[in-house]
Amino acid sequence: MSKYIMSWQRTETGAPQMPPLRITRRRIPGLAVAACLTPLSMLASCSKAAPWHALNVSGSAPPLQFSMTRASDGKLVTSADYRGQVVMLYFGYTFCPDVCPTTLANLSWILGQLGPDAQQVRVLFVTVDPNRDTLAVLKAYVKNFAPQIDGLRGTPDQLASLARRYRLVYSVTPETRSHPYEVTHASGIYVFDRSGAARLLVPSLDSATPDSAGIELDLQRLIAEKGSPRT
Repeated sequence: MSKYIMSWQRTETGAPQMPPLRITRRRIPGLAVAACLTPLSMLASCSKAAPWHALNVSGSAPPLQFSMTRASDGKLVTSADYRGQVVMLYFGYTFCPDVCPTTLANLSWILGQLGPDAQQVRVLFVTVDPNRDTLAVLKAYVKNFAPQIDGLRGTPDQLASLARRYRLVYSVTPETRSHPYEVTHASGIYVFDRSGAARLLVPSLDSATPDSAGIELDLQRLIAEKGSPRT
């Protein structure tokens, strides 16, 4: 059984589950412009950067880095293949009964609202259950959602390395006579800007009423950024 610890976690099996853990989301505003203290500075307007709807993790999470096989074409890809695009990183598995399909459906809606700008966003759906999620299974699964969603499958070492890097939890417990096949995985979604820097963490998008409009605005803001990241 593989396992890494993080604050956001879901446990899913084919059997009915206890109500999911609820996450208290803390909104972190951007840095404020310095206060106007001198007569000269009073000529300039004082303003505060608009807050993000997701959690701002700029400077506190490592940049995007991975090496895995992409299900759509069987190609070994790395973070360099996605440089220049806004990337959303999500752990899940195709046999997930509710959390994963709900999350991906909500992401598909958000991408649809972005219109042509959605081509500048990629969602990386990393399977935590590679024993059952072959490349063919993963390819067929992500096709049910948006074309901007890429299914990724890694070796045990590649998956463990990525989970450790972002403190994302997952575990797979094979079926036994006394215990069903069980998969546990984080529900958080990391968002990286065009340079590969980690910018945001969406705690979850698996509810019936997620803040889809807010995440759409966050993505529009990242898409519009030019040059160095702004917090």
